[in-house]
Amino acid sequence: MVVCGLGRFGKSLALELMKEQTEVLGIDADADKVQSVSGRLTHAVVADTTKIEVLRQLSVHEYNRAVVGIGSDIESSILTASSLVELGVPNIWAKAISNSHARILTQIGVHHVTRPEHDMGARVAHLVRGRMMDYIEFEDGFAMVKTTPPAHIVGMRLGDSKVRQEYNVTIVAIKRPGEGFTYATADTIIRPGDTVIASGLVVDTERFSEAS
Repeated sequence: MVVCGLGRFGKSLALELMKEQTEVLGIDADADKVQSVSGRLTHAVVADTTKIEVLRQLSVHEYNRAVVGIGSDIESSILTASSLVELGVPNIWAKAISNSHARILTQIGVHHVTRPEHDMGARVAHLVRGRMMDYIEFEDGFAMVKTTPPAHIVGMRLGDSKVRQEYNVTIVAIKRPGEGFTYATADTIIRPGDTVIASGLVVDTERFSEAS
């Protein structure tokens, strides 16, 4: 994995990847940032990632995945991403700081564009509005939430609870106090203190959480 840009986002990502036993080549034009991860990444190099010849010399084109962690310098972010696309890296992720930045990255061929601050803000907004313990939103308005079940289904089999008909969500997993999560079935009985993971459209998962 190549991580271009070792600011807060890139550094955090690179170190987390190392924890997962992924080899990481970290690149940044700032020597101090590179020094901060020296010995903690597989390789850390001071270099200008906006120059395609520099990336070619570092054999970046031989990697299957690359992340552009540059956010505040939009020009450097776009130039770096463009170079990675031109080199034919098959799986490119990039951080964007605005809708227009994200749109340009997508237009030049970046495969995955993420907006960490925006995404985290949206996630927290959902958490504080209801009784969700965790929230993950996917494409097309689909989400999964971790929450407590509505009081009126406690003591019932899931198959008898009519959760899907009433809330248009599916309870996919359940956690008893002091235990780990297990898959939920129609015979699973909801007990006091249980935590559930439910999936469905965003509006439906929110309604389900608010009923808890």
